[in-house]
Amino acid sequence: MTAAPPPHARLQGPFERPGRFVTAVGVLVALWCVAFAAVSVWLELTEHFASGEYADFVAGFSVMNWFVTAIKLAGAVVALLAVVPHPGVLVSRVVGTLLWAGFATLTIYVAGSVLQGVLMMAGVAGDAGAINATAIAYVILFMFAAVGFGVLAVSYARRTALGKPEFLIGVVGAPIILGGVLVLVPTLLAMIGLLPSV
Repeated sequence: MTAAPPPHARLQGPFERPGRFVTAVGVLVALWCVAFAAVSVWLELTEHFASGEYADFVAGFSVMNWFVTAIKLAGAVVALLAVVPHPGVLVSRVVGTLLWAGFATLTIYVAGSVLQGVLMMAGVAGDAGAINATAIAYVILFMFAAVGFGVLAVSYARRTALGKPEFLIGVVGAPIILGGVLVLVPTLLAMIGLLPSV
């Protein structure tokens, strides 16, 4: 008669522990997400949106800021789940999908920022003078985060034997859904007067 597996083995399900490098990447990505969420919280605590050109719309900007903060904190949780044991195949599929989603969303954001910079430098759109060391560092930080999520997604998919559905839903579906939400929410806020109409 085969002995029953120990409790910790049943809890882990299909999870295979990653190596030190991937674990370090997971921790760093989580810290990145928390740090950027902290910036958003700091903006709220210092009432950053209460002054300036759009001071009359502080409530709407606050709603958007907290929404983005929640996304950043969710990213931190997903990054940690990629490197620590957790139960169930369903959870693994959700985590795997969200890892690909984070990778795709950040990659598109970085690519868009680089394209915008190129157009500004070429004089096609915007002011090239706005491209400074701070702006470049900002894009580089997001580039590192995109690479980090990519490393986690590839490693996690291999370790949990995930297939194409998680990859396709994450890479294709997430940017579309998130982009739609980021357009829909401001539109609704503008309709009720909490944000300026475009």
